[in-house]
Amino acid sequence: MVCLPYAFSGPDVKSFFSNEVGNHRWQRVSPTERRGRVHTSSITVAILDRAEYKIVEIQPSEVRIETTRGTGAGGQHKNTTDSCVIITHLATGIKVVSDGRVQRQNKEEAMKEITRRVNDFYRTGVIQEEVDERREQIGNGCRGDKRRTYRVKDDVVIDHITDRRASLKEILKGKIELLK
Repeated sequence: MVCLPYAFSGPDVKSFFSNEVGNHRWQRVSPTERRGRVHTSSITVAILDRAEYKIVEIQPSEVRIETTRGTGAGGQHKNTTDSCVIITHLATGIKVVSDGRVQRQNKEEAMKEITRRVNDFYRTGVIQEEVDERREQIGNGCRGDKRRTYRVKDDVVIDHITDRRASLKEILKGKIELLK
């Protein structure tokens, strides 16, 4: 699947393109085809609002910070000081452990990492909503879900929802309102 995103802006742009949502079928005869067989391609179109995502700043009240003794190499110093830092984001349950020799550095590293992970968590949710909306608009992309058929050989475009026809040359000039 190839996704070609285009951005349009202006008044009523979403309502203008609302009739474009769905499966568009393109039928043509290839110039290299000797027997005149028709080649069919499908294109699915979805109209989505631009997703706005804000970076989340984590406040100290949103996390629980714990310190423990570190593990692993480091000798007696690591076994006797509480240098390991565990930060848990309360809203999401995401937990980060930083286990170096210096508690202050571990706390800074853990805060950077938990901020990154929480932002990834929320960004994934925004992306999933966009994917779900796109899937709902385009259906499963099968031939039966067709919105329009573009027949190059006959110079005609058929809109299967409004049951209107227009010249392919006019549509390629940008006059899609002929099919509304």
